[in-house]
Amino acid sequence: MGTVAHLWRHPIKSHGREALESVQLRAGQCIPWDRHWAVTHEATKFDGSGWASCQNFMIGTRTPGLAGLWAELDETNGRITLRHQDLGELAFHPDGEAAAFISWIAPLCPTDRAQPKDVVSVPGRGMTDTDFPSVSIMNLASHGAVADFLGQGIAPERWRGNIWLDGLPPWQEFDWISKTLRIGTAEIAIRERIVRCMHTAANPVTGIRDADTLGALQKGWGHTDFGVYGEVVAGGEIRLGDRMEIL
Repeated sequence: MGTVAHLWRHPIKSHGREALESVQLRAGQCIPWDRHWAVTHEATKFDGSGWASCQNFMIGTRTPGLAGLWAELDETNGRITLRHQDLGELAFHPDGEAAAFISWIAPLCPTDRAQPKDVVSVPGRGMTDTDFPSVSIMNLASHGAVADFLGQGIAPERWRGNIWLDGLPPWQEFDWISKTLRIGTAEIAIRERIVRCMHTAANPVTGIRDADTLGALQKGWGHTDFGVYGEVVAGGEIRLGDRMEIL
């Protein structure tokens, strides 16, 4: 069986990633603080009443430079520190200092597209790409297969996964649909494959599109899917090195 190689959360949707050593999951919820905030744009239809689709927010598909962001969240006060190789560092509170963030992030936003407007959140609900609170699970062997097909090294961070598993055959994760995994002491029901977008083409350091990930998936395997979405059905702790088993 596989083991947990990496754990990630993304406090602000499409705006940086943060590595974790452990996470405490609760049934029916995302990884704590994952996609807790999202950045609306000038054409958004988000009304604050609940979950909204990714089209209402600033995302890497339309703003590839966002891929170069790294994040660090202080859970005690809700402040986030963002880092980018060109912009430097910004520490701010998403709930009260959105203007400073929007000014800082502006150089990464193409001027011919809708510009960032505000930082928003929905109580008790991460703004995942799914209409249910999801956790994304990735297979390092599948990542290696894509890199081999491309003929170049690519960083796993470009897939923006929450839980990365090692020690499995490539693409085995697609066989888990409608099955339940136990990882650490948590149980996750696998619901669907993740259909990928152009965000994965962007380098997670430079933000430059430097790999035809979608083309590789389509030419190599006849689809543009990578990773799976699951729903936490039994809460528990997951730590680096924990084992995964299929129930």
